[in-house]
Amino acid sequence: MTRCQADESIQRKEIDGFGFPLGVYPVEPMQPLAGYTADFEPADADEEQPGDWESWPDRYVYDIVVPVTRVATLWDQLFALMPGRVFPILDFIGHDAFREVDPYMAYEPVGKERLTDAVRRFRPFFFEDGLVGFGAVSDEPFFYAFLDEHKIITIRVEPDLKPKVEAILKAFDLEPVAEPAGADSAAHEHRGVLLAPKDRPDLLTAEEIVEQLRERWRLVLNIDPDSNVDDDGEALGITFWRCLARCSSEKSPEDRYAEILLTASSLRAAEDASLALAHEKLGDPGEWSDVVIVGADRLDPEAAAGSLGAAGSRSRLTPKHLEAESALNFRWLEPMPQA
Repeated sequence: MTRCQADESIQRKEIDGFGFPLGVYPVEPMQPLAGYTADFEPADADEEQPGDWESWPDRYVYDIVVPVTRVATLWDQLFALMPGRVFPILDFIGHDAFREVDPYMAYEPVGKERLTDAVRRFRPFFFEDGLVGFGAVSDEPFFYAFLDEHKIITIRVEPDLKPKVEAILKAFDLEPVAEPAGADSAAHEHRGVLLAPKDRPDLLTAEEIVEQLRERWRLVLNIDPDSNVDDDGEALGITFWRCLARCSSEKSPEDRYAEILLTASSLRAAEDASLALAHEKLGDPGEWSDVVIVGADRLDPEAAAGSLGAAGSRSRLTPKHLEAESALNFRWLEPMPQA
């Protein structure tokens, strides 16, 4: 069974016995403080929320900080309070040049055992890696649980669930404090911590785990697929893209992956062009029954030139390439794409 493993050579940052995750840690003096805050948030009936509901009801919100040695166990206890079907959430600090975080969201519920199984298999990724945050939300009853990339837990629950949440926090000897302090309370750094040597195909990279989660949790990238803006909302027009296509077949035990470099004016345009090119290169549609775009990242001109060179192309990029949408290069990757 595929799984993941953290790099044991990474030394954990500790301050006064408070251990930080291997993948996110302060880089300036600070005093960590375990505990939580609890605040009331009124219903926001006029605001559109993710998922299949239009608003969130009255709720209490908890921001919880604990040492990394306790965060996984606390998460398991809090997540156990959620109902049987939930909408998964995933944030990943990926490779897009114009977006810091890739926000994924499920728009149809899945059984919560899908999250439990993934957390069990990929525990170092979820609780140690500084590139990922994950969680879920339910609507009956309303319950929001999220562990961010700093490994700080945020819980939002309807008022009648407040006693159950606080009973768990009390069992962990956690008390309300004015301002709990974790890694995000000071200047800090994020890093990936997974080991995936080529001679260990059972160990997955972060990107491979995200690919599996997107399929298993029914996640979609929660952005406007028909626009092309940066984190500040500024329109970018046509940009360079690197897309990964996975080609599956009932006749083959292994999938094939293709890298497509192109220019496009939106996520939808990039994915549609990549799918069309992959189908064209595959030829006989009966042999490869399913083609899926599993990654689509925008590149700045320098990164695009580097990717083109790594693909073996001698073409030189110029500003004219950004005047119209076009395919720049296609190549098969064997056996799996690497970041």
